[in-house]
Amino acid sequence: MGTPWQRDAITGVVLAGGRAERMGGRDKGLLLFRGRPLVTYSLEALKAVAGRILINANRHRAAYAALGYPVVADRDQGFAGPLAGLLSAMRAAQSPYVLAVPCDAPLLEGRWLERLPAALAAAHAELCAAHDGHRLHPVVLLAERRLADDLEAYLDDGGRKVERWLARHKLALADFRDHPEVLANINTPEQLAQLERAQSGEAGASGPEGSTSERGP
Repeated sequence: MGTPWQRDAITGVVLAGGRAERMGGRDKGLLLFRGRPLVTYSLEALKAVAGRILINANRHRAAYAALGYPVVADRDQGFAGPLAGLLSAMRAAQSPYVLAVPCDAPLLEGRWLERLPAALAAAHAELCAAHDGHRLHPVVLLAERRLADDLEAYLDDGGRKVERWLARHKLALADFRDHPEVLANINTPEQLAQLERAQSGEAGASGPEGSTSERGP
């Protein structure tokens, strides 16, 4: 990969293509957090490491396009999960690497994302995912774009679990043990309200309890 953070080598994608069932079907990326749509925090973070940025969305595409970035949908409308969004970004990208982040992790700033290309380069790996010391966060993921054909075959065979696809390739882990809270993602209205209170200094919690990155946006 050369220098770990050559921005032109990376296309960033915000994964905002899910059903958000635990949000009552509301489009999570467009929900407000501290007065801004959640997706804008992910877009801002990607600017630090990616030369080009995409949004993966299957609903409200005009609203996402109004943010000024190309919008790519899943190749089918079956809501096949975050890997389907990653594949669409891989097909749309021209850079050798694609960096995916969820649309609902507003504490994940660009300085933290720099850990992924650094860890991938150090391990000479094909993929790099974030790890908080206890569990993997597989949708905070840097992937070689040349893996698109393999990913498409995995999806065509009915595969959906991100971790199972990662296990097919050489995976590096970006260590977030020192700041696990930045990986917190929001799945319910209660978690959104909790994180809003925490960031306003009204609660001691650093992130929403029980959040998980495996489900995706």
